[in-house]
Amino acid sequence: MEKLIIATRASELALWQAYHIKNRIEQCFPEVEVALNKITSRGDKILDKPLALVGGKGHFTKELEDEMLAGNAHLAVHSLKDVPTFIPEGLELCAITKRQDQSDVFLSHTYKSLSDLPQGAVVGTTSLRRRMQLLQKRPDLTVKDLRGNVNTRLRKLAEGQYDAIILAFIGLHRLDLLKDIPYVERLQFMIPPMGQAALGIEIVSSNEKVRQIAMSLNDEESFLCTKVERDFISKIGAGCSAPVAVNAIIKNGEMTVRAMLGYPDGTHIMEETLSILLEQSSDLGYKLAEKMIAEGALEILSKAEEIAFKDERPERL
Repeated sequence: MEKLIIATRASELALWQAYHIKNRIEQCFPEVEVALNKITSRGDKILDKPLALVGGKGHFTKELEDEMLAGNAHLAVHSLKDVPTFIPEGLELCAITKRQDQSDVFLSHTYKSLSDLPQGAVVGTTSLRRRMQLLQKRPDLTVKDLRGNVNTRLRKLAEGQYDAIILAFIGLHRLDLLKDIPYVERLQFMIPPMGQAALGIEIVSSNEKVRQIAMSLNDEESFLCTKVERDFISKIGAGCSAPVAVNAIIKNGEMTVRAMLGYPDGTHIMEETLSILLEQSSDLGYKLAEKMIAEGALEILSKAEEIAFKDERPERL
């Protein structure tokens, strides 16, 4: 193979990630020329509605997958949290990069921390997972939706449209944007979403050379943990209209996975944790999902999806 084409979203963060992977491939395979196929996804175009109302996370990946299936790209670089658990036939999510800091962070120009926010303060996030966990801890706050790319969200915060906003640490870190925010606090109580802070490398399944290149990027521990998380989401059937958090870690030869789900207003919370020896952990995500389903998780999720964004959607797009 002389030239490898990477499909990527055209957002600033997605391009940082794609160039990062491009550089890693060129270091390991100097004989391969690497080029980017930059695509503006539907999820990047529609910025005035919550993601759940425009078709969910798949709108960040579908156009990239279409380019690969059409022969216009060999692999795609995704933020793994944006990759649906269903992968189209002919494609394969074959490598996961080493996971970095998975924290959600509180950002403000006025208040030093979440605990310093006064009653009724306005916090921006469109993530139902963050909304659920935030309102469980601070039910007195006013949570308002926050769309746009990272810079747009930070601009809205600086303009005073919000007293604080919550974003993923890793994106701000990669774009070196944290230095411009007066007050930053990692929210240690928040459970991350499936795949947070890892990159997913999706390939055309039939191309063995591309598979070899992609596998050079794989981190085995991150692959195992995120597989458990994705198995949990797949089994429990949680779409992006559902407030669900799930996170797996490996420590001292054991894998531990914890999950939380509930209503977007922070009520009817269900939280569970399971641990098992690493060598027995291949179906841990399924087991946790089955345990929570037996305890009524599907009923909670059904109601949660029914009430999510109820004031904003006279119709679905």
